[in-house]
Amino acid sequence: MRIGIDAREIVGAQTGVGRHLSGLLAEWSASGAARVHQFVLYAHEAIPGVPEGFVTRIVPGTPGTWWQQIQLPRAVRRDGLDVFFSPQYTAPLRLKTKTAVVIYDVSFAAHPEWFRFREGMRLRWLSRAAAARACAVITISRFSRSEIVEHLNVPESSIHVIPPGVPMRRTVAGSVREPKVLFAGSIFNRRHVPELIAAVAAIIRERPSVTLDIVGDNRSYPREDVTAAIEQEQLGRQITWHRYATDEQLADLYGRARAFVFLSDYEGLGLTPLEALAAGVPPVLLDTPVSRETCGDAAIYVRRDRPQDVRPAIERALFDEDVRSALLAAAPGVLARFDWPRAARETLQVLERC
Repeated sequence: MRIGIDAREIVGAQTGVGRHLSGLLAEWSASGAARVHQFVLYAHEAIPGVPEGFVTRIVPGTPGTWWQQIQLPRAVRRDGLDVFFSPQYTAPLRLKTKTAVVIYDVSFAAHPEWFRFREGMRLRWLSRAAAARACAVITISRFSRSEIVEHLNVPESSIHVIPPGVPMRRTVAGSVREPKVLFAGSIFNRRHVPELIAAVAAIIRERPSVTLDIVGDNRSYPREDVTAAIEQEQLGRQITWHRYATDEQLADLYGRARAFVFLSDYEGLGLTPLEALAAGVPPVLLDTPVSRETCGDAAIYVRRDRPQDVRPAIERALFDEDVRSALLAAAPGVLARFDWPRAARETLQVLERC
């Protein structure tokens, strides 16, 4: 079987979609699936570190909607594919080839106020159209499946819930846990980063050894001034914003942190709290259905209507050894549900059925 894949997201600095696709490709290569099927990866420029057994096609251009909807189909039609896999919300609508699309969440439909008008309209229209014509829709949580049914009008029987694996980041040898609070992920308004800064700043004033590291680019709308929020606290280098971190740098931060905080109102899954658990860092999360589905008993939860509880929750994750031990003891049972070999196998089965 010839399987085409939109591989733009594994070019350059990878975010969530790119890491998801990279995890699948690595497993398909390791399991021998790349010898049974021919995978054709399409991107706008050369793809670094392609696993053995994959064919690449370079379709020059700017990797946006025009590239996906106009330029990509021309290249795909020449390759005689059996199925096309699109791992980032939308898919080429002009393809006659059967398609499978991954939709991680529908925040753009559930909360249009979080998006610029044109961006939100584009995502809503393209994702609905892609889902309507797809032979299968894949998502990463039961919560997202219910949201896709409600907001995109996709039959539940067409949606396959396949949780991704969790990257096991190797901590730097000799890393020592510090009273460090860590946030990792793109900065959106729904993740309440300014509120996190204020809560940790209040802790630092009483416990000067505490520090906060924020990792992620600012994609908020309306725009949040993260720099101003940090400078307002006047705490110098005790609060650091890393716009981007390499895998090695992020592994070092996970290896030194004692608490991970992710105060998100809405996620398809929430992968970075799982990464934190895998690195031995207890997470503090807003109490939402998807947070409970994802982390179960291995997190401290804060109710949305009780922002005053954020600070004491962080302090428990940092300093209460009984709480920390209980959370980390629950982590293996939680992490067992997020397995790359299983995710790759089940995703390939969906593509084969298409």
